[in-house]
Amino acid sequence: MEKRDGPEAGSGRGGGGQGRIGDQRDPWYDALASGWGELDGTGVPASVTPSPAASERQGASPADIYLEAQRSEAFQEVRSRYRRFVFPGVAVFFTWYVAYVVTATTAPGLMARPVAGAVNVAMLAGLGQFLTTFLLTWAYARHARLRRDRAALDLRWAVFEQKREQEQEQRRVREVAREQGAER
Repeated sequence: MEKRDGPEAGSGRGGGGQGRIGDQRDPWYDALASGWGELDGTGVPASVTPSPAASERQGASPADIYLEAQRSEAFQEVRSRYRRFVFPGVAVFFTWYVAYVVTATTAPGLMARPVAGAVNVAMLAGLGQFLTTFLLTWAYARHARLRRDRAALDLRWAVFEQKREQEQEQRRVREVAREQGAER
């Protein structure tokens, strides 16, 4: 990424914020990210741009910006994608864990049954617990990367842009007030 000078240097966007989501100048751009433009369940790509009402409001506090983002369709879609993966994953893993513990305490004869040499059913089931933990962790990371990360970064970028525009507007108002005070 080349170094930029001027008022837009810190924003990661060149040319007065003209970069768009997916722009190569965007510091969070990842051409290999999957899930780009995924459908939001209604057959339409999830919207990540803030509503015009939020950007038109002057004097909105940062809390208002975050509340607006929380109410957005994009945020709700990211949350629902998270829930659709995590709740079933936790239910399956917890059921598997409880089944292992209950079987170990109620059927010690079954768990002590040898499989190969000194390896018994309990040892295989215990190793299976470790394996499923790593498998679930891998599946969660993959799901997050493919289904949620891009939309969450786009949403974060939209909020960042709103805050930056609000700060610029506040600076302009202070400068105008300062100039008017100097004229008097």
